[in-house]
Amino acid sequence: MTIQQLYDALEARIPRSLSCGWDNDGLSCCPDPAAPVRGVLVALDATEDAVAAAERRGCNLLVTHHPLLFRGLRAVDGADTSSRKVLRLIRAGISTAAFHTRLDALPGGVNDTLAAVLGLHDVLPFGSGAGEDGNPAGMPLGRIGSLPAPESFDAFCARVRAALHLPALLGAGCGRDIRRVAVLGGAGDDDVDAARAAGADVFVTGELRYHQLCDAPYGGMALIAAGHYHTEFPVVPVLADTVRGILRAAGDADVPVSLYGGTRVQIR
Repeated sequence: MTIQQLYDALEARIPRSLSCGWDNDGLSCCPDPAAPVRGVLVALDATEDAVAAAERRGCNLLVTHHPLLFRGLRAVDGADTSSRKVLRLIRAGISTAAFHTRLDALPGGVNDTLAAVLGLHDVLPFGSGAGEDGNPAGMPLGRIGSLPAPESFDAFCARVRAALHLPALLGAGCGRDIRRVAVLGGAGDDDVDAARAAGADVFVTGELRYHQLCDAPYGGMALIAAGHYHTEFPVVPVLADTVRGILRAAGDADVPVSLYGGTRVQIR
């Protein structure tokens, strides 16, 4: 199977029609689309560490959630992180493919996986994404579901820390027990009002603005900021399994697919 064939198969399962219009994911660096896939590294981010790991492991495709490039490059001269990565990828013959907001919205993607990890049931979509910013498929990014039984805010915070392997998190309770839980991996500060309108007792996301947390005790909905990386990384093994399934169906089950779970952005 070639790089282009594998990407096309992933695109069929994670369609661009779910992406927000401002997104810049897809096959962004591809020295040779006709090259046979020798190995695939799946990561959350195309960091320099992830690129180095792909080189060490002999992979010629790096599949990520976040795009390699969000904004255009003015020059590819190695003077900044983005251009250094592009040069290193091209020299090493490594292609990159990213599935960003479409993987957020995808059934079984980032936010369904986050809901499952937190033990939610009766999960439904909510929030931005559907019909907005060039996303015509009508699937919102966020998810809302229920706990098996109500929990105190402190108990629910302990649940989140355990599920996401966190040493700590930012949270603000609102004086009531938690039953309905809204989740949005990554930056969810634009969807606080949508989570409240959906009837959530708590909104779990990666990043929030300070004053949103300050206002939570008076707004009728608790807020938790559990870290961008930690709320999205659970989908990486799911994405890797999707790659394995495609390769297996193509008769290339012997092509190694591995995970890269490193990040230098940590909650300490």
